[in-house]
Amino acid sequence: MAQEYLHSKLTEELIGVFYEVYNELGFGFLEKVYQNAMYLELKNRNYFVEAQKQINVSYKDIIVGEYFADLIVNECVIIELKASEVLVQENELQLINYLKATEIEVGLLMNFGKKPEIRRKIFSNKK
Repeated sequence: MAQEYLHSKLTEELIGVFYEVYNELGFGFLEKVYQNAMYLELKNRNYFVEAQKQINVSYKDIIVGEYFADLIVNECVIIELKASEVLVQENELQLINYLKATEIEVGLLMNFGKKPEIRRKIFSNKK
């Protein structure tokens, strides 16, 4: 029996959407093209999805910076999209920092490279 993870059903569905978009578009487009396609596909499937949502970063309760998440789905999964040759550690750290700055605990890093890549990240936000 497969082990259950936080939001595992939703992340499985999101991975399915990623592969549908990847299979339709292939690789070689700019990240924004994939973001738009993912957004449209998720909306068509009745997910609550926000694109380029601002995430504030606080230090001692003072906002010191901001990020913009590519996609946030159902207010519980951040999707960070890439369109690069391969994923690198900095990409994973970027997603973890997005999770740290929010109450969202699950993130998916999805790369529309020559070979599709997906990384699932969790950061517990119990403060």
